[in-house]
Amino acid sequence: MTLRSRVSTWVSRHRRLAGLAASLAGVTLALAAALALYVQSLGPLDLAVAEGRSSVVLDRNGRLLRPYLTDAGRWRLPVEPEDVDPRFLDLLIALEDRRFYDHRGVDPLALGRAAIQIVRHGRVVSGGSTLTMQVARLLEPRGARTLSAKLRQMVRAVQLERRFSKAEILTLYLRLAPYGGNLEGVRAASLSYFGREPKRLSIAEAALLVALPQAPEARRPDRAPQAALKARDRVLERAAERKLIPASDAAIARNEPVPVARRPVPMLAAHAADAAVAARPAERVHRLAIDATWQATLERLAADRVARLGPNLSAAIVVLDNATGEVRAHVGSAGYLAADRAGAVDAAQALRSPGSALKPFIYALAFESGLAHPETVVDDRPSRYGLYAPENFDLTYQGMVTARRALQLSLNVPAVDILAELGPANLLARVRGAGVELVVPREAPPGLAIALGGLGTRLTDLARLYAGLARGGDVPELVWRVGEPAPLHHARMVEPVAAWYVADILRGAPPPANAAGGRIAFKTGTSYGFRDAWAIGFDRNVTVAVWAGRPDGAAVPGLVGRLAAAPILFDAFSRLGIEIEPVPAPPGVLVATTAKLPPPLRQLRKDVPALGSAVRPLRIAFPLDGARLTMRVDPGDDEPAELALKAAGGRPPYSWFVNGVPVALAKLRRETSWLASPGMARISVVDAGGASDSVSVRIDDLP
Repeated sequence: MTLRSRVSTWVSRHRRLAGLAASLAGVTLALAAALALYVQSLGPLDLAVAEGRSSVVLDRNGRLLRPYLTDAGRWRLPVEPEDVDPRFLDLLIALEDRRFYDHRGVDPLALGRAAIQIVRHGRVVSGGSTLTMQVARLLEPRGARTLSAKLRQMVRAVQLERRFSKAEILTLYLRLAPYGGNLEGVRAASLSYFGREPKRLSIAEAALLVALPQAPEARRPDRAPQAALKARDRVLERAAERKLIPASDAAIARNEPVPVARRPVPMLAAHAADAAVAARPAERVHRLAIDATWQATLERLAADRVARLGPNLSAAIVVLDNATGEVRAHVGSAGYLAADRAGAVDAAQALRSPGSALKPFIYALAFESGLAHPETVVDDRPSRYGLYAPENFDLTYQGMVTARRALQLSLNVPAVDILAELGPANLLARVRGAGVELVVPREAPPGLAIALGGLGTRLTDLARLYAGLARGGDVPELVWRVGEPAPLHHARMVEPVAAWYVADILRGAPPPANAAGGRIAFKTGTSYGFRDAWAIGFDRNVTVAVWAGRPDGAAVPGLVGRLAAAPILFDAFSRLGIEIEPVPAPPGVLVATTAKLPPPLRQLRKDVPALGSAVRPLRIAFPLDGARLTMRVDPGDDEPAELALKAAGGRPPYSWFVNGVPVALAKLRRETSWLASPGMARISVVDAGGASDSVSVRIDDLP
């Protein structure tokens, strides 16, 4: 071949190569343009599906109390990779997308395998899809498995990889993967099929959860257990072949049965959960102060006890943390789904008659005002107040007893007698001033019958009042959620000394049968007509309140607080497993027998002067009620100021009390003084005839 012909051949060959390169470049540009137009036609990535998930209510430690369906009626619970057993994640990635952490959304090797299958079978058989592509398919569901659908998934997968990290894409898969029926996500599947969170799964359970999303309806274990078993065993076989798990472990796992039915989702503290979601519907995660362990324990207790009490009855239990006011357990009924017991009714929030459960606060006000002391003798005998003639529950009378004994035995007549001295309006004002709702009949002013339950209140509010006794008279606000700011100021019901007197008395109340006494302070109550049974108890740390009765308010013969509610109360303290601590005594407590009390405190007397008596009614002349006094009260001052106290009327000697603490006993003079301290003070005086008067003042220190 001549040189000329060689040159001609070389030029011709390179022209063909150049033409071919130009053609390939043109095709590439055309494909790129077509792909760009296709991507543009798809529009932006729509994440609306990922945003729709179930609301969940968690306990104080993050444990699931109750989940809720999405608006589309699906269980799609929030979950993160760290919430799932690592063995499940290892199996998922190794068997579904072994190069998950290396590719950018599309795995060319997997696509090549899928393409060969298409050529052989003429259709899409399996493989090729990365986990990212599966997420893309879940975000934009397409029924047909076509090349067009596969191309769309590839484009969306690349978009997902550009927008999210690998951990975020894995999280989307864990939340969206279908598991049959209305179950979406590994957490919903684990709870429904195994009855527990996916944090700890057996190898067999992990293998089943890997297998189900590939054909969720065909492999549903509750409808097709054999298909589910076969798919699970295939995953175990592949895992053993690839040395992901030992062959011996795979053999053991194959002997584990698959679940054949779905379990109910958790439903702890259902009433509290409903209220939390209703209060903040836009939130998806609600974290309550409730302790799931306590809640489950007390829900079982309520159901067991009510089953023994009889049909159509329900029960409610509330547990408060005295220090914080947090609601640590809230059992609204003896079974949320128990239709025969109206379980959907939250009895803990229902207005019911408290029976004798308000008596301790009558005594607390009497102790604070200086009207009585725990060892003051009261008269338990038939009495009449106009048309009202109270009777004791057992229709018997004890005669002369101490206030301590009268409260421990829950005698009606002494409580009404003391309330007559205090005034029903004063009791209502104090309780309502503490933020507790009391509902009285509108057609008549409050009368003495409120001492025995002639009004309506809620179990949660009673729990607050009794928690206030444990806190020295400081009634807490209820705290339902973790992280809620604690109220800066609490409402004071009574002063610390009076609150401790009541707590000490109630700790000595006779316990129910087969229960140990002297450990918790408690009080029972039975409403008129045997409609409501109550028992509220507390120690230094917690308050437990119990109600039992019919949700419809019908009478239940024989339903008595001591027999129906008190055993539940004592059993609740026992099952909670807490160490009982008595309420500590504050400074100023007067410990004395009746004989050693100041004369005015030895026996309860009426604040009514004898007919024809020339003695003027007792009153405090100074300071005036509601006064605000500014004086030097610095405790480090060498000459601290004393506040003058002056009485008018009444009969000497006079005994003075500040916040229930004696400051001057049996003084013949009408004037005395008190070494003042800053803050609110309730000043009381009692004369020789038992008449009393009280005022409230505020003491401010001089700047």
